[in-house]
Amino acid sequence: MRIFLILMSMLLSLAATSQTPEADTLKLKASLSLTGIYQTGNVQTLIFRAKSDISYRPWEKWVYNNRTSYLYQAFDREKADQDIVSLNFLYFNPDQRFYPQLIGIAATNFRRRIDFRSLVGAGFTYRVFRQENNWLKISLSSEYENTFFSESDFNIDEYDGTTSIPTLRGTLWLNGRYHILNESIIFTHEAYIQPSLEESNNYRWQADLSLEFPLKKYLNFKINYLHTYENIVVADQKRQDRILTFGFNLKNYKN
Repeated sequence: MRIFLILMSMLLSLAATSQTPEADTLKLKASLSLTGIYQTGNVQTLIFRAKSDISYRPWEKWVYNNRTSYLYQAFDREKADQDIVSLNFLYFNPDQRFYPQLIGIAATNFRRRIDFRSLVGAGFTYRVFRQENNWLKISLSSEYENTFFSESDFNIDEYDGTTSIPTLRGTLWLNGRYHILNESIIFTHEAYIQPSLEESNNYRWQADLSLEFPLKKYLNFKINYLHTYENIVVADQKRQDRILTFGFNLKNYKN
């Protein structure tokens, strides 16, 4: 119920801001995508994913960006996943080709038995190119991470007996957005790899890919593919997941 109320408030906020003049949307840009799969019959399957992206420019040279995603999966009405990931970035002078950033990340993962994960760090972004609505960015950052698990038995024996795994990480980010076939298709990718700078066997990576097909000025049909991998997991879990969902993306700005 709480998640439903949050989603409804975000939708109402987007609907309100979508009526503002174009000059105002340069200071605040927001989008909310709702995708999923539902199957009934011999096996009942529900996969639901919500993802918001909000960028706010409080001052001329500063931009705050929040990207929060929520994933829920259930098979035969038994919960398999309920995850929240919140990525927070504070950019200084992002209109330049090379600029610094501060990073704060918080996450939970029901199936991987992650009660809470936090990362705090800083880095730099380099804009490879930007042509109208097409762009590609590469970022390099370093973060201090601490992950709290609800279990202490892992697939790698050296971590057994503890419910907290802290480490210092380096992260390589690769983000891009491209308009294809006279803007009839929008391809977006958000990917990163996060090795530990202290233990060679502590690493993860993720690729979040989407195709969007504009329906109206502020509404796109969306196909989303999420592929995640973690090398350290609790003993009864697999290291990687692949999720394909379909739905819509609502924005307060034009494609």
